[in-house]
Amino acid sequence: MTSTPAAGAPRTAVLDKDGLAALVAALVADGRTVVGPTVRDGAIVLAPIDSAEQLPYGWGVELEAGHYRLSHREDGAAFAHSAGPQSWKNFLHPQREKLWSADRAKDGELTVRAEPPEAVSYAFLGVRPCDLRAIAIQDRVLTGGHFRDTGYGERRRGAFLVAVECTAPGATCFCVSMGGGPGTDSGFDLALTEVIDGAGHRFLVRSGSEAGTALLDQLPCTAADRETRQAARTVVADAADAMGRAMPPVDLQRLMGGSLEAERWDDVAARCLTCGNCTMVCPTCFCTTTEEVTDLTGDHAERWQRWDSCFDLDFSHLHGGPVRSSGRSRYRQWLTHKLGTWHDQFDSSGCVGCGRCIVWCPVGIDITEEVTALKAEADTKGHAQHGTHEKEAER
Repeated sequence: MTSTPAAGAPRTAVLDKDGLAALVAALVADGRTVVGPTVRDGAIVLAPIDSAEQLPYGWGVELEAGHYRLSHREDGAAFAHSAGPQSWKNFLHPQREKLWSADRAKDGELTVRAEPPEAVSYAFLGVRPCDLRAIAIQDRVLTGGHFRDTGYGERRRGAFLVAVECTAPGATCFCVSMGGGPGTDSGFDLALTEVIDGAGHRFLVRSGSEAGTALLDQLPCTAADRETRQAARTVVADAADAMGRAMPPVDLQRLMGGSLEAERWDDVAARCLTCGNCTMVCPTCFCTTTEEVTDLTGDHAERWQRWDSCFDLDFSHLHGGPVRSSGRSRYRQWLTHKLGTWHDQFDSSGCVGCGRCIVWCPVGIDITEEVTALKAEADTKGHAQHGTHEKEAER
């Protein structure tokens, strides 16, 4: 006799393309703003969608340092592409957000009104495992401390996450070497694994929360058969073996802390444009600044929060000028914080290995290449110092 899963218990099932369409339709019917990948302006971008037909069926991407290009796929896969120029922080931690406004009446009385967070219920469809980790990191940064970003917290609290395990990593992906991988076991409401083989085009779906199970119970799905389970495991394992990049196997926190005076920083500074693209596309970079704007009368003012970047010359400006005035110091700040001192603040690395910073750097600076060079320089200096100590001991 087959037992019936308890209400709310995790479930595993199989959806076909019609079932995926039903998933999107159910999320829309629930009043959610569904955000997913879609083709626009020569890229696969994240944008609101109201139908599964807007997903990038039959599209993949070619990635390299400083290079991104769409490519056709013959198999018609919906999610066989790597991370695009946006991440989910564009929606959870938007580029600009009004914090408050103030008005001065004719009698001089001043009224200040806080701007409540926008009332939106998101459903994110197609969240990659690297981006699930990035969301968890931003959760700690923006809501885990004493000073919390209330806007982020409200948007995050209501978000429904549909993860998609990676089956086609790009040439710039290196999540495995950062302790992640193309598969995921937690942090989602539903998780999909796309399978295309002789048995057809389908999605193994797993629930990871009570809300996910409740939604899955409403969808036209079939029992998860052994062949589909095995095919899903195989495509994810193959993806893990197909990473295009890797960080060197070294203690990154220690390497960054010991490389502050490395000559390699001069090399990268000669190439870096300090444009800040890497921080804009990074799914974990969170820095902001505030700015006040007024109307021409001076009777109305607003305070806005907007993204900022440690590559901005004014980012470290104090009385007398910026603390980090050179491109060398600003790139070093970004990399040593991301891979090193982030551990001191948030108990993890700030890098999830998505590779966006490599792809969208105008001059193709590769974070894995720079770390490898820093390690090589540290090893060379270490060997030289060891040799000096041996000679002194011989004397």
